[in-house]
Amino acid sequence: MTQQTSRICILGGGFGGLYTALRLSQLPWESTQKPEIVLVDQSDRFLFSPLLYELLTGELQTWEIAPPFEELLQGTGVRFYQGVVSGIDIDQKLVNVHEGPEIPYDRLVLALGGETPLDLVPGATSYAYPFRTISDVYRLEERLRFLEESDADKIRVAIIGAGYSGVELACKLADRLGERGRFRIVEIADQILRTSPEFNREAAKKALEARGVFIDLETKVESIEQNSISLEYKNQLDTIPVDLVIWTVGTRVAPVVKSLPLKENQRGQISTTSTLQVIDHPEIFALGDLADCHDIEGQQVPATAQAAFQQADYTAWNIWASLTNRPLLPFRYQQLGEMMALGIDNATLTGLGIKLDGPLASVARRIAYLYRLPTLDHQLKVGFNWLVRPIIETLSR
Repeated sequence: MTQQTSRICILGGGFGGLYTALRLSQLPWESTQKPEIVLVDQSDRFLFSPLLYELLTGELQTWEIAPPFEELLQGTGVRFYQGVVSGIDIDQKLVNVHEGPEIPYDRLVLALGGETPLDLVPGATSYAYPFRTISDVYRLEERLRFLEESDADKIRVAIIGAGYSGVELACKLADRLGERGRFRIVEIADQILRTSPEFNREAAKKALEARGVFIDLETKVESIEQNSISLEYKNQLDTIPVDLVIWTVGTRVAPVVKSLPLKENQRGQISTTSTLQVIDHPEIFALGDLADCHDIEGQQVPATAQAAFQQADYTAWNIWASLTNRPLLPFRYQQLGEMMALGIDNATLTGLGIKLDGPLASVARRIAYLYRLPTLDHQLKVGFNWLVRPIIETLSR
């Protein structure tokens, strides 16, 4: 009798999902054991989200940071299916795709990431712009162009949240809009970048100050209207005129994941063991934004691209080990440091004993991210373009 081929179904093509799929395709399967690997995502493109800001300043192009899955998975044997996951039956081991097939699985990887919660404040769903996906960037770009082409003397931008995304956006957009831009960051906490190393926080403060970005700390957003935003500071309510509100706060687990009968924390994230398996369901693995994971040392794993990238390696190995009767490896998270873009050709980074800011940090950040791009083929294409583009631009002047 021939043994039936196992099927691994990976839901979500972000850092966790795509890198798990690529790693699984590279592992040493015996020809009789090689499973079918299916990757499902609602978009046709992978998104290298840490470089999303560079699209708004024209420093990078879409193809560089959002290559199509079909291109990345060519020659890997991984099947890609574009569609929205509408349901998961963990008893029958079936995944339902909206207006698509039912996909049976032997191993399931939950890597659907998170969603931006816009319904926390009245008016946010209608008037605030999220910044998470490639379509968010296109919408924001359209709005920015409209404002840039208008007769308005000043373009007033409010950014909700002083975490990484809010700070990086403020610096990049301030460089793009120049003298016309009027920026304020609204933050409910008492400082910006609460979880950052001190060096990065100070570099960010300097960068924001140099660009004239106003920071409202300990301030709550009460409501958002079409052309204004209402803020509460020390029980005082103030309504300020704005042309654009960008929402960078919070992440929420997708409803299709939240509805699963699995153990979860208060935020709706799925609880996993240190081998990244879902508690009571060893055939299901969870990683990235939707997982509540503690590594072998007991440290809470942050919901960052860096963590998902590391988890993908372990997830792939442990799926392979579980299908080939080998021991599974407990996840060990390594904090490799933190990098942030602080405007055009400016960044800050702290990690592995290095502290850098300014143009040199910007180059180091680019190189580090080039190395992290999903395939060697894509790394070479992008790297070559980064080398050649400045030369072409210089010659065409």
